Amino acid sequence: MLAIAPEMLWLEGETYQMGSADGRDDEKPVHRVTIDRFAIARFPVTVKEYALFLSDTGYDSPRDWMKPPFDSPDLPVCGVSWLDAVAYARWLSGQLDQSFHLPTEAQREYASRGGAEPRAYPWGDEALPQEGVYARGLTGPETGRPLPIGTGLAGPNPLGIWHMGDNVHEWCADYYLPDYYAQSPEDNPAGPGQTDRRAARGGSWRHNIKYCRCAARSSLAPDKRFMDFGFRIASSDGFQYVM
Repeated sequence: MLAIAPEMLWLEGETYQMGSADGRDDEKPVHRVTIDRFAIARFPVTVKEYALFLSDTGYDSPRDWMKPPFDSPDLPVCGVSWLDAVAYARWLSGQLDQSFHLPTEAQREYASRGGAEPRAYPWGDEALPQEGVYARGLTGPETGRPLPIGTGLAGPNPLGIWHMGDNVHEWCADYYLPDYYAQSPEDNPAGPGQTDRRAARGGSWRHNIKYCRCAARSSLAPDKRFMDFGFRIASSDGFQYVM
């Protein structure tokens, strides 16, 4: 076995109110969602973990692979497309004989909050000070790069999951549609039918404000490789991507 098994946290799932009445239009309306039991990784996939995938498969390297400041083994892998992330999850599934996939938006928002409580940020309802690694701008030695996993003022959420609101945007399984919440099914929503973008969640070291709320959404074309995009792994029974 070549893969490193991710540290997974199993969540029983429940019904919660997804979205935010105080956020952008694509976070509205707040709507009732029920999700089944699933697991999510405590950390995003790292450079060290992704390197094993590349070595075993000969898959194309991410953008700026092993170039400073993105080359440390304990950094989240950056410059991966949605297609790359899905390829890694499928490889990992075969390596560990378990079904791994990207989390749905509904799974990730629930995990980011630490459960059904309507927490604004993974750490609580108050914004963090914009200083140190979270200072505005990209020119400082601390701010112009992603953080090593398990570091940063944000810390883990109440479930012990790191970087749900900071560090890198993380690909989700779903296609992205701005008004999807108006038509979302209640049970285990998997996103809309095919669009030209896939959904993403989480903050970005590359942004002026480097962390975001649990309900905040972003998106990108699935073949794009941006240096503030990474991913984390989820696992659940009977999962299938909307293709």
